[in-house]
Amino acid sequence: MEEVLADALLAGGGDPCALLRAVCAPLSAERAEALRLLLQRLAAGGLPPPPPGQAEALRRAAWEVALERCRPLLRGGEAAAGGGCGERVRVARAARGALRHCVQLCGAPLAARLARDALAELAAGGGAEAAVEALVAAAPRLEEPALVARCVAAALALVRDEGEGEAAAALVAGRLLPALGGNGAALRPVWEGLLGAGGPPRAGRALLALSALADALLPGGPPGPALDARLCPRFWRVVQEGLTERDGLCRKRARYLLKRALDLSGGQRAQLRCPTDGGDEPSLFWWSAEKNEKLLQFWETYILIMETLEGNQIHVIKPVLPKLNSLYEHAISGEKGCWLFHPSWHMCIYKRMFESENKTLTKEGILHFLELYETKHLPNPLGFSEFIIGPLMDALSESSLYSRTPGQLMGACPPLGMRLQKFLATYVMLLPEEEKGSFLLKFIQKMTSRHWCAVPILFLSMALAYIPACKVLGAEGLHALRDVLKCTMITHQILLRGAAQCYLLQATMHLTDVEKVSLPEVSSFLLSLRPEESLRRDTALWMELCSWLQVNDRCFRKSVTSDFEHQETSSLCQYVCSLVGDYLKTPASERENCFMPDWFEAKLVATMILLAADVEQMRNKHSGKSNIEWIELEAFLNPLLDVLMKLGSNAYIPTLKTDKSLQLLLKLLQTCSLKCSNTQDDRVLVFIWKSLMIPVESILAFVLRRLTANELSTVGDLDRCDLYLALIPEIVNLCLQVSWKKVPSIKNFILSLTNASIHNLQERNCEEEPKLKEQIKKVASMASLTAVCEIMDRKPEVHLESLPSVDALKRFISFSQFNEVLKKPSYIEENSSDEEGTSQGWGKIVARYVHDQWICLRFILNSFPTLAQEYEETSEMALSTVERSRKILQSALEALTILPSDQVLPVFDCMKVLVPKLLDSSESLCIEAFDLAWKIVSSLSNTQLIFWSNLKAFVQFLFDSEVLAVAASAKGQAYAKIKEIIFKLIDMSTTKTGVFNVVLSHCCQSWIFSTVDERSALSNTFLNAGNYCELITEACVFGTVFRRDQRLIQDVHAFIENLGEKCAANVVTESANRDDHYVRVCAIKFLCLLDGSNILHKTFMEDIFIKLLDKDELVSRSRTRYYANSLQHRIKNRVWQTLLVLLPKLNQNFLCGSLDKVFQAGFGNNQASVKYFIEWIVILSLHKYPQFLNKFWDCFCYDEEKLKTSICTFLSVLSHFDIILQNTSEKKPALKKALLVVLQWCFNHNFSVRLYALVALKKIWGMCRMLHVEEFEALTPVIESSLQQVENMHGTGNARRNWQRIQDHFFFATFHPLEDYNLETIFYTLPRLSELAEDEWISLSKFDRFTDVPFSPAFQCYHSRTELRDLKPSDWSQQDMGSNSAETDSQTEWTDVQKKIIPWKNSTPSLDLETVLQDRAAKLGKSNSRLIVVASLIDKPTNLGGLCRTSEIFGASALVVGSLHYIQDKQFQHLSVSAEQWLPLVEVKPSQLVDYLQQKKTEGYTIIGVEQTAKSFDLTEYCFPEKSLLLLGNEHEGIPANLIHHLDVCVEIPQQGIIRSLNVHVSGALLIWEYTRQQVIKQKQQK
Repeated sequence: MEEVLADALLAGGGDPCALLRAVCAPLSAERAEALRLLLQRLAAGGLPPPPPGQAEALRRAAWEVALERCRPLLRGGEAAAGGGCGERVRVARAARGALRHCVQLCGAPLAARLARDALAELAAGGGAEAAVEALVAAAPRLEEPALVARCVAAALALVRDEGEGEAAAALVAGRLLPALGGNGAALRPVWEGLLGAGGPPRAGRALLALSALADALLPGGPPGPALDARLCPRFWRVVQEGLTERDGLCRKRARYLLKRALDLSGGQRAQLRCPTDGGDEPSLFWWSAEKNEKLLQFWETYILIMETLEGNQIHVIKPVLPKLNSLYEHAISGEKGCWLFHPSWHMCIYKRMFESENKTLTKEGILHFLELYETKHLPNPLGFSEFIIGPLMDALSESSLYSRTPGQLMGACPPLGMRLQKFLATYVMLLPEEEKGSFLLKFIQKMTSRHWCAVPILFLSMALAYIPACKVLGAEGLHALRDVLKCTMITHQILLRGAAQCYLLQATMHLTDVEKVSLPEVSSFLLSLRPEESLRRDTALWMELCSWLQVNDRCFRKSVTSDFEHQETSSLCQYVCSLVGDYLKTPASERENCFMPDWFEAKLVATMILLAADVEQMRNKHSGKSNIEWIELEAFLNPLLDVLMKLGSNAYIPTLKTDKSLQLLLKLLQTCSLKCSNTQDDRVLVFIWKSLMIPVESILAFVLRRLTANELSTVGDLDRCDLYLALIPEIVNLCLQVSWKKVPSIKNFILSLTNASIHNLQERNCEEEPKLKEQIKKVASMASLTAVCEIMDRKPEVHLESLPSVDALKRFISFSQFNEVLKKPSYIEENSSDEEGTSQGWGKIVARYVHDQWICLRFILNSFPTLAQEYEETSEMALSTVERSRKILQSALEALTILPSDQVLPVFDCMKVLVPKLLDSSESLCIEAFDLAWKIVSSLSNTQLIFWSNLKAFVQFLFDSEVLAVAASAKGQAYAKIKEIIFKLIDMSTTKTGVFNVVLSHCCQSWIFSTVDERSALSNTFLNAGNYCELITEACVFGTVFRRDQRLIQDVHAFIENLGEKCAANVVTESANRDDHYVRVCAIKFLCLLDGSNILHKTFMEDIFIKLLDKDELVSRSRTRYYANSLQHRIKNRVWQTLLVLLPKLNQNFLCGSLDKVFQAGFGNNQASVKYFIEWIVILSLHKYPQFLNKFWDCFCYDEEKLKTSICTFLSVLSHFDIILQNTSEKKPALKKALLVVLQWCFNHNFSVRLYALVALKKIWGMCRMLHVEEFEALTPVIESSLQQVENMHGTGNARRNWQRIQDHFFFATFHPLEDYNLETIFYTLPRLSELAEDEWISLSKFDRFTDVPFSPAFQCYHSRTELRDLKPSDWSQQDMGSNSAETDSQTEWTDVQKKIIPWKNSTPSLDLETVLQDRAAKLGKSNSRLIVVASLIDKPTNLGGLCRTSEIFGASALVVGSLHYIQDKQFQHLSVSAEQWLPLVEVKPSQLVDYLQQKKTEGYTIIGVEQTAKSFDLTEYCFPEKSLLLLGNEHEGIPANLIHHLDVCVEIPQQGIIRSLNVHVSGALLIWEYTRQQVIKQKQQK
């Protein structure tokens, strides 16, 4: 209609130039659109040709309109008066169309002018979008080669510029480059610029441009000299990159280009091959007419997989995955054993899976990739190793992928871990020898290039260790492995950290080429291993390392600094000898006041001495020598012994040399002490100890001189003081191990050191400002006294307490002032300017001094509790013991406020002694001590290193038996405070695993094993158990529901522990018992140790039994219905497990009163596992005390409403009636009663109840027949016929199957309440068979590993019977899975998989691009809407029919379809209900959509796509323009990539569910309604 009006106006208006000028001013949106329409008709040439002069005038007018009207509008310099944003958009859109038509009218001159102006604007940094629009209009008519080249260069620069705005870059890629591509002279420069030597621009922009240029780059005609993208390798690289992009739109464009190229090749039956980069590498793309069908099949499968992956839903994708195997079958030539298709196409699929947001899909992809390469033995392609080191390892860094499969038991290796081991071993072995080293080096370096969590790095290290031995790694590989070791130290998971270190060492031994590495490099690597976590002398790993060193001795690369002239000496021994010699050498200039050397060298030398000695011993054993002379070990030690022997007599040995020799001595003694086996059998250790005994007197003399003769004068000397004091206990231990002859020397040393230290501390400084040397002397003296106190405390066998100095020490500590703070020296001595390098600030020194005071006081309080009462010589000491204790406790509180948190342990220990004495008289002070100590501990909960030691000390203080007893006897505020802290600790344990374990383990040990001395007023520590029974009650039900990541760590821990001694970390790492299970294990083992004949134990157990029943009742009341494996279910389950453990220890009188509560619990709506435990307890109670049967029969007397959820529980008890009556002499009355009860329930209307009753009837009737009960002879025919009918006549449905299942169920068929009463059945077997969550199963190994509390002799037989243990979970009430599911799972074909591929249809565009409405549509003028719904991409008649109906109802102006033939379809007509008769229908084929959309844009329509993109608008927030064109996508593919960049805006419908898309008719209907709703509101507002 608009075109008809334009033609009429031009025909009757006379001069078109005047008409154009009239329309131009003023230029509103409506006038701009009218101007565009007039220019369009003039450029189309549909009117009679004007005279020559008028034609020139028309060109001048068009020139004027282009430069003076359209260009300023595009630059934003002119806007419609009063127009808003929408108005300006309409004007700009019309201006773009008008400018393009002006160029058509004026030709090349105007195009050149516009291009030069636009290029100048771009060079000047002006608005890029306006300049690009001008170039888009000019590009098709440009003729000057130089100008074309400049335009192309400018366009490519904009596309490549990363700093340029996305909008401008997208405009260039989507519109300007295709416009230039339409110019024959510019197409090749555009192509070469996009994919030339400089590399393509960013994938998204390159794909946008290539999609828009698809018509030119993938020509539809016969192959010829024209440009063909299929022959360009760089084009295919961009497509592959796009297939794996994270942006869905990029992937869509890449698939579009691939599908279009495939359809073109298949249709042409082309013969082409894309050139390769050289070598034997297959072509990225090729086609052959002979293999046309095979190629189509391969690529169809490929695209099916790629498009299915877009679904991101595993249940949709999994059926398609087996087809990946067929891809490999097509891709590999069986004859030549080489790749037919480039393997990078397969890598695109896997990379897409690896980067999926769905971790299940990622895991499936990784497992499929690893298994495929392991089993198929594929040819090794170029780039495969890079893919493994890149995308595969990136994906493997996700910890959650290493979880167990549902069917695996805890402690099993996860599938990914096993698959990774096999894959890496297979892959490395198949690599050519020359490539193995470089691949493994890159693999290991990748392990250091990012922050890896503990779990992935463990399994990658394990996979490296399982590679068969091959010598491929050199020094660089060794350094990379050392870097990985450092990465393992990040995690706090000590066991996982240690296991990773073990596997990395094994990998080093298997993969290192010893000829390429030197012994210094090996020793540096070994030093990165921690002996307390992995490499220790008593492990098989140490022996494996020794064997490796022995086998490869003399093979290591010689170090530049080593001298190997003596070939009779092995290289290892020679290296260690030179290592020791070089270590003890010191430069002549460095004598005094030097810093302490680093401990690294001492640790290195000590480790290598021990390794070399063990290698020597191993070599001698292999050679058959019985008497080993230890020549080499003696050579190692002699340089050290020479220096040590001179220490006591030569005062001029350089300080650096003495430091190094003592450091090495200390490291040797400490490393030797790590040996845990029988030391007498360790001949190496015995020889070293005997050798080191020789210089003991010299060492002690030197240490005494240094500590007491004022030789320590600087802050740096305090590090030396620590070294000397650390040596003293090691030397004492050495003397006790080897020879007691040196003990007198030690006693003399202790005597002299103690007296000198006390003397130094008692000296009074007359000067007001103390000197640094004096203060350092005091610090060293206090540290010396601390060392003496700790030796006397830990080594009582030396009997140092008899020394006279101990008495002096006691007097000094008793009279000293607590928390004495040393003043900071006012000046620093001249030679101490180097002190800036020390790590100790003065604050740390003062804290250390105070800390040492409290260690000494702890020793005095523990050893002499009367606190120096015999020294009442002064008024101060005449104070009472209580008053003195009070003063010390106040000082302790002060110390807690001034000491760092890592130094409060001795204060806690002192408070443990003081608080029991003061609780009665100074309760408020004690409560203050509790609060302050708790505050310190709770503040440390996030500090891993010092938290546990502080917690242990706090627990030993607060839960000391005397503290608990005194607080409980008063029942005052202290008692309440302790209980408050108990629950705070339990609460902390829910977030920090292991806290409750520390508390409970300490309490159970102190309560059951009394350690109270004779002076204690506490007669029986077990009284505390009753006073604080909340601890045991809460422990019995303790356990949190873990997050998935926490469960993963627990699973991997269990896997490592199951490896046993195969993994050295299990031997070396001390178990901290921090697993939550150990809380319940400790409580259960504690309860098992209790004796029912002990009145205290009996009262306690009865109290616990009642409290647990109350807790169960509380949980039941809080939630009458609860889900399986919920926290409520778990708590109830734990309650009844504990009650079952306690049951045998309870007497008849107590059970008589509490059994009613048990029966009451049976009436509840319980989960299966809880029901089994209740039934078991009832059976055992009735078995032991048959007199309670009357109480049991009363349970059947309630009305049916109360029994409807519980009657099956009581009927299950009757199914074990033979066990119940074992101890009954008169069985017949009980059987008679049971039979009467059961018979009435056999006729219940509920099918399940009848089944339970029939099982019980079968059991009871069998017992009646065995006892020949005469009273029931009349019932015999009825009951037996009924049972026979149940067996034989239940028909074919589920009834017969369910009857068989319930009889086969473990509780009725296998379980024996008496024989199966043991810990394994209660805590592992029955929960497993009840299908309780796996983290509720407590295996017997955990009971064995927890050694803090021993096993009770009563539970010696604690294993389940084999018949029960071997059963698998199967609940009779579950639905039969049947054979269908099995068939579905085993199905490998995918013929029924929905193929979501929309092939590219290459149709020749119609020459007549104007589509005309049908005659009928033109006559229907009823619609007043300006909404056009375009459904050309939809091919299902049902969807089109529904859309037709919806569009007509809401008054759309037209519905555009791909073909009018759809109207004749019956399905269309059924859905449309004649709407097609009242709605204008337009036929636009899919191939014509680009031109149709462009035409509608020039008419002022906003093109709106229904598509989810990164920048799409929410439907609820988008405001529809009046002239809107709604483009709907295909049912499966959506909107094709070549159409997306023609959209003005994308709108998406907000979703809340999981399914990712709506039906296209529903989507369209929602948008049509929203458009109509907004227009109705606008019309109402205008009125």
